[in-house]
Amino acid sequence: MSTVEFTKDLSGLSKVLRTFAYSLTKDTEDANDLYQETALRALSNRNKFRPGTNFKAWLFTIMKNIFINNYRRKSKANTVFDSTDNLYYLNSGSVVIDNGAETKMMMDDLNSMIDDLEDNLRIPFLMHFDGYKYQEIADDLELPLGTVKSRIFFARKALKSKILLRYNYLENRLEKKLA
Repeated sequence: MSTVEFTKDLSGLSKVLRTFAYSLTKDTEDANDLYQETALRALSNRNKFRPGTNFKAWLFTIMKNIFINNYRRKSKANTVFDSTDNLYYLNSGSVVIDNGAETKMMMDDLNSMIDDLEDNLRIPFLMHFDGYKYQEIADDLELPLGTVKSRIFFARKALKSKILLRYNYLENRLEKKLA
């Protein structure tokens, strides 16, 4: 199926898909978001559609799976576990404010470790971290796919050893202060 035919068929089912999205979400804005995400996923994975199969059912399955994944993600985000006696934390009603200083310091250390990597390791690693796929990185940097994969592997390995060295250094300093 050509891209033009695929897009035409997708547009033809737009109203049916929007109706199905609304029946799942019961909200117009959420239904529009679900439809757009379904259309985007269908367009990006059009090579996985097998001609001769039911195109409408394929789209409905994509939409249903996106809805289920989003629902599960939301339900996990709203789950609070309280293992204290008498559910103290759930019943306290107080607001806890997290001090992010320690996290910021750790992220600053990690970013400096990444910055210390050689460019041939750092650039592919950061692109992969930003969500680029291996093939996209290879095309962008004009490198073979295997080279990109190995450079990302070696960047991870170098970062792991730097983190371990930093951890051991801090642990030794703490032991000396406590002694």
